[in-house]
Amino acid sequence: MIAVAVTGAGGHMGREVIEAATDREGMDVVLAVNRTAVGPVAGHDVEDETDLPRLLSERDPDVLVDFTLPDPSTRYVEACADAGVAAVVGTTGFADAQLDVLASAAESVPVLRASNFARGVMALRRAIREAVDAVPDYDAELTETHHNRKRDAPSGTALTILDDIDGVREEHRTTSGDADRVHGREGDQPREAGEVGVHARRAGDITGEHELLLAGNHEVLTLTHRAESRGVFAAGALDAAEWLVGRPAGEYDFEDTI
Repeated sequence: MIAVAVTGAGGHMGREVIEAATDREGMDVVLAVNRTAVGPVAGHDVEDETDLPRLLSERDPDVLVDFTLPDPSTRYVEACADAGVAAVVGTTGFADAQLDVLASAAESVPVLRASNFARGVMALRRAIREAVDAVPDYDAELTETHHNRKRDAPSGTALTILDDIDGVREEHRTTSGDADRVHGREGDQPREAGEVGVHARRAGDITGEHELLLAGNHEVLTLTHRAESRGVFAAGALDAAEWLVGRPAGEYDFEDTI
């Protein structure tokens, strides 16, 4: 039985993770915390996040799953390092200094951080790398769409895809190898050779959609992933948690689990 701690228990993703873990065989939610007072989630009491260091010591979970915000997430992972608890992090939007803190924590415990826990997104990233490798000089435009409450833009997944594109194009050493990322366009902005257009849309309750458009030589190729439920991300994070428990200290990515 894998003992799980969940942060941000009052948020959409925290609730999804708790509910999914409660229903998963071989997994037990032993601790749930939130920054503000909320009622029980899926039958589990939610406690004050300021007590997390003490609660980690008392409840002794195997792994913590975090989908919150960069500042609290950084603190939670530091607490995991102190308590010897593995951490799965789905939070995005970290500053470089915060990433340094996570890297330091990974010297003590295994830390798996990913911008997206959908298996379909892993497949999309592989397909994008292959497509860009085949047509490295085609124009590229990346569009991501999320619900109207999402804070960071572009999304963490979009930034990961952009890094994938840059990596492939750098290998080809074409004029697009050092491409600028152009975020939206306004006024007189002719497209520069090799640039990558990036567009973030926020509307309604859209769970998440990412589309890469590649165009050139009188043809257009689009690669798209659409998540229709947050449960996709919760299931993936719990898959990652199961995989991470017992691993040596270090930094891991969701793609490592597939």
